[in-house]
Amino acid sequence: MSQSTERVGTPCPACSPDTPVVHEVLKAGGQATVRCGECGHVHKTRLEEPDTEERDVIVSQDGDSFSTTTEIPAGERLAVGEEFVLDTPEALLTVRITSLEVEGGRTDNASVEALETVWTRVVGNVGVDVTLNPSNGDDETRGIELRVPGDFEFTVGERVEMADEEFTVKGIHLRPDATGYGFDHLDHEGDMAFAKDVNRMYADDESSSAWSVW
Repeated sequence: MSQSTERVGTPCPACSPDTPVVHEVLKAGGQATVRCGECGHVHKTRLEEPDTEERDVIVSQDGDSFSTTTEIPAGERLAVGEEFVLDTPEALLTVRITSLEVEGGRTDNASVEALETVWTRVVGNVGVDVTLNPSNGDDETRGIELRVPGDFEFTVGERVEMADEEFTVKGIHLRPDATGYGFDHLDHEGDMAFAKDVNRMYADDESSSAWSVW
């Protein structure tokens, strides 16, 4: 799904007055300021605003959800697993499409014309549940949640120090919408997953002090 128009094709008065060439949009608007990708000339030009369709969006984050709307270019096709930046009244959120609702049910791929609702979850900043196995037999297994950027990497066999915790990753269970891994559970040393794809992580507790809420 397109996020914004950063490059456009338009004639350049300096090097290509009759044929459109790629320009970088420096300032959007009716009379946009653009820079020619061929010669670097900066000039103003009128850009046609693309036709858009407004659609409902359901956003899931940390077990809660809220609804908003977004403008999608006409003719666009969306697919489950795609990520885009959603502009909400509270903040700009990076979200991943988890389901697409059309008349008659859900689908993995749809045109904006057939689309009714986009179901998403926030992946820009995520909570990762971790089950920590005790380092000695006297302690109990405990669970913690880490808040990290969605692109943070966790690797099986790696020792992690974070939020007053220290642990060694032993296994990673992936979310249903995670793609590109080949498996839904990673347990071989060197296996890596992004935080936004992690459903739960299993680790050996290496902390020398008791855990405290943060």
